[in-house]
Amino acid sequence: MRAIRRFTVRPVLPEVLKPLGDLARNLRWCWNTDTQDLFRSVDPDLWESSGHDPVKLLSDVSVERLDTLSSDKRFLKNLRVVQADLADYTSGDLWYAGFAAEHPEAPAGIAYFSPEFGITEVLPQYSGGLGILAGDHLKTASDLGVPIIGVGLLYRQGYFRQSLNAAGWQQETYPLLDPNALPLTLLHNDDGSPVTVEVDLGGGRVLAAQVWLAAVGRVPLLLLDSDVERNAGPERETTDRLYGGGTEHRLAQETLLGIGGVRAVRAYCKITGTPVPEVYHTNEGHAGFQGLERIREQVVAGVDFDTALETARAGTVFTTHTPVPAGIDRFPVDLVRHQFADFGLPLERVMALGSEDYDGGDHGVFNMAVMGFRLGQRANGVSLLHGEVSRDMFQGLWRSFDTSEVPITSITNGVHHLTWVHRDLLALLEAPTGSTSDSVIDGYDWNGLVDVDDKTIWNLKRTMRTELIAFTRKRLAESSAHRGLSTDWVSGVLDPDTITFGFARRVPSYKRLTLMLREPERLKALLTSKKRPIQIVIAGKSHPADEGGKALIQQMVQFADEHDVRNRIVFLPDYDIGMAKPLYPGCDVWMNNPLRPYEACGTSGMKAALNGAANLSILDGWWDEWYDPAFGWEIPSAEGVEGDQRDDLEAKSLYEIIENEIVPRFYDRDSHGYPKRWIQMIRETVAGLGPKVLASRMVRDYVTHLYTPSAASSRSLAAETGGPEALAEWKRKVRDAWGDVVVDHVQSLDGDQVEVGTGIHVSALVRLGSLDPSDVEVQLVTGRVGSDDQLREPRITPFPEGADVDGGLRRYEGTVQARRAGSIGYTVRVVPHHPLLVSTAEMGLAAVPSGLSSPPSA
Repeated sequence: MRAIRRFTVRPVLPEVLKPLGDLARNLRWCWNTDTQDLFRSVDPDLWESSGHDPVKLLSDVSVERLDTLSSDKRFLKNLRVVQADLADYTSGDLWYAGFAAEHPEAPAGIAYFSPEFGITEVLPQYSGGLGILAGDHLKTASDLGVPIIGVGLLYRQGYFRQSLNAAGWQQETYPLLDPNALPLTLLHNDDGSPVTVEVDLGGGRVLAAQVWLAAVGRVPLLLLDSDVERNAGPERETTDRLYGGGTEHRLAQETLLGIGGVRAVRAYCKITGTPVPEVYHTNEGHAGFQGLERIREQVVAGVDFDTALETARAGTVFTTHTPVPAGIDRFPVDLVRHQFADFGLPLERVMALGSEDYDGGDHGVFNMAVMGFRLGQRANGVSLLHGEVSRDMFQGLWRSFDTSEVPITSITNGVHHLTWVHRDLLALLEAPTGSTSDSVIDGYDWNGLVDVDDKTIWNLKRTMRTELIAFTRKRLAESSAHRGLSTDWVSGVLDPDTITFGFARRVPSYKRLTLMLREPERLKALLTSKKRPIQIVIAGKSHPADEGGKALIQQMVQFADEHDVRNRIVFLPDYDIGMAKPLYPGCDVWMNNPLRPYEACGTSGMKAALNGAANLSILDGWWDEWYDPAFGWEIPSAEGVEGDQRDDLEAKSLYEIIENEIVPRFYDRDSHGYPKRWIQMIRETVAGLGPKVLASRMVRDYVTHLYTPSAASSRSLAAETGGPEALAEWKRKVRDAWGDVVVDHVQSLDGDQVEVGTGIHVSALVRLGSLDPSDVEVQLVTGRVGSDDQLREPRITPFPEGADVDGGLRRYEGTVQARRAGSIGYTVRVVPHHPLLVSTAEMGLAAVPSGLSSPPSA
């Protein structure tokens, strides 16, 4: 018989062992090896069979074993040490305390909204890179003491578990998760009742959600859960699956995340006395509705919409993660209208925030990324190249400005080294207490392998490879048995002395899982070489609705099933954090071959690099930014060539690099049997990339470049005479009057040719209409000019204050130095100017000599 309901019976720990429960409920254990070792010592076999899940471990451990541990002096001493270490970690002053002391404008609190969080495999609330990045962000914020509150949803069925059928086709299952069996606690009010938030789904439908709390070190993560009895059937299933359901279902999820998330934060802060966040970070557009809720709060309090918008924008940071338009959530406008018809805000103003009202835009959809940019005064991509791609991709929102001026900056992603670096390698890198070397960051000397001998490094790398092989054989045996295939061959899969390539990621078409199969016989020759073979471990999931991605997986699996290569190439199903941890250290080369420039960052290659693996990648994402021959290889990108021909060219380069450069370097040995050049590359990769790819660098960048300026803007706005109301009124005035702003005449007094180093003197007559000269900045814009007369690499020089002349005109004159030879063009433009604007392009307004001016973008 099938149970109609389940409940969890929690263990009753002896008094002396109760700290184990506290340690299990704080997720710091997933990156703290001392805590992991403590749990392993409770019952080593059970620790392995539980999947390294301390909550499950404590639920299943026998009473007899607990009694034994209760009188084990060595265990109890270790328990006290680990408990005290967690207490010190969660209460002591860390990096942010010192930063805030030196920067009083730093925010007292930040709310970080994301649709998924990948913290540990035992809390499966993630699908891929976006969630893993969010998890690393919270872990690192905890390590640095940054006062962040994470906000997400609790999906009762997670993303999905992946398996393969006999034909190699991806199968999806959705095991039901019991929150009581996870490292979570239900958030309660002071009277002991569970905290509940409600959101209106339109049409009289009300969605209620309870709030679960995950302790990520010292960072609270609030997860909203719709599976409560007061909800009707459809509403109760809102948080069933990550990225599941149809359009209406996804809109309900994102409404709960954004609007319900703000309400959950308010409840949490009130209950715990935590400072209300000053900065709200929207991690991709899915969580963008949080800005609407913060506007609504002010409107309910009597503030007008424009004033509330300015207040919300000043404290909002928006991060875009996709360079692929198909990766952006876009909802039918009628659906969004229905959702927010009774929300308490002017409906047309809400709809305008997500409107694609630019050339080529679809007026029938509400674009969540567009809303993110319009609600966020500060925005960023996740690598330098992705920042460039994003400025081009969303230039329509600021169409009167050059792409380089679009106000989207970049902060390159990073990875949490304590999670992803092999513990034995970390031990080699651990810096002596008090070390002041420039290469010491977060307690580790990233140049530390310089003093480690070749034998130690090579033996460690072989150990990493061996651990991956053991994991691979176990997982492959399980998968083969599930597919109804023989498993008697699995024990011979892979070899600890063979160069090992890794490829693991989501499987949309642009990531090109099967590029390595363009010339299958050539790949087979590499895999089956008698003297210098290679081996490849592959993993990845395709979205359940992506039939094309599933077909790519099947193609790869069927190739790996072939008898002549199956010992050298494997596809492992159900890629997750638990698989990733042995995979990155166990690989010698990490492969990445997306269609450039569609990889926003690609943090998997960072994790491999921190473990001494070389990268073999298209110059895309972070690799475009930090590629160096000392760290790996560049696969030339055949941009400009389309379709199969491009794939053929790039695959040919891939094979040639492996055959002619990678394989020889790995197998060329000295008299002691060590590949000296390869070992040196390991040293240089860890030393050169380590400090760059750390999540601590990333979070510090967010704090210094986005969070703190955002908090400062919010405070400046509040302190300004008239506050946000005055700024909103000024913007209304400028927008209403902008049609009368005209650049009437532009004249250069220097002719058509000047010499390098001389000045170009330009005079302009400008009509400001009803605006005051202090409302604008008149700029001389110079740059290289092509045959289309478009300025490239524009250089902006503000004119000095002008003077009134006859006929309502104002004359501006200025000089700019000619710095380089060639065809140089110039123009004059007028832009709004106010001390509280973050960028020249913020309002999207510019008047140019043609007399044309742009409508506002927001």
